[in-house]
Amino acid sequence: MDLAQTLSGFVVGAIVGVTGVGGGSLMTPILVLLFGITPATAVGTDLLYAAITKSGGTWVHGRKGTVDWRIVRYLALGSIPAAVLTLTLTHAFAPGGLGSASKVMTTALGVALVLTAAALVFRQRLLAWARRHDPNTEHKPWKTVAVGATLGVLVSISSVGAGALGVTALFFLYPKLPAIRIVGSDLAHAVPLTLVAGIGHWLLGSVNWPLLGSLLLGSLPGIYVGSHLASRIPEHVLRPTLAAMLVLVGGKLIAF
Repeated sequence: MDLAQTLSGFVVGAIVGVTGVGGGSLMTPILVLLFGITPATAVGTDLLYAAITKSGGTWVHGRKGTVDWRIVRYLALGSIPAAVLTLTLTHAFAPGGLGSASKVMTTALGVALVLTAAALVFRQRLLAWARRHDPNTEHKPWKTVAVGATLGVLVSISSVGAGALGVTALFFLYPKLPAIRIVGSDLAHAVPLTLVAGIGHWLLGSVNWPLLGSLLLGSLPGIYVGSHLASRIPEHVLRPTLAAMLVLVGGKLIAF
């Protein structure tokens, strides 16, 4: 176990517990930029890390009845095939497979971080616009499947997008649905998506199991601590600060 990696897991877990933003937005860039982990291994390891850590949150939301399983099924119908296809094509057509597709993966990760930051900063304005322009509350299966497919491509090559981007997209599609059900549904969908994509990376040799253990050792208590601190930190301070950090990291990865 690497103490620095465990500490990173704790810090990221605490931030996830406070903000609700997916760990991929922070953990993958940390692994690439601070620890020198190759992008493919960082993404693959983080995907399994996310699947494990988000399972607990899904269990809680499921017990409270705050998951719309129809939305989860629509998302998964698009995201899981898209993730499998993306990994297969990347492995088949990138020279040397996933391991040599570092530029594509770091660029995709950087773009995903910038989009996540925009979703954090402008979420309330986007939601207000969506509610004004879409009074219809019925389910939109094909649009939801398309959103799932987009997330499947993005998450499988960058490990980012299932959190803030997924929630924002669902708010656009279902503006009248209670926020807690949006969050619960997005979290429930993230588990099978990150698990399937993570297994795909494992089969292609891009998962570091000792690294995964070190991260989980820190992140699980970090999420517990962060969830208790959430009510004490003003969101109007925390979210813009986090968004600015994501933009800086995203820009560095795009230029990496």
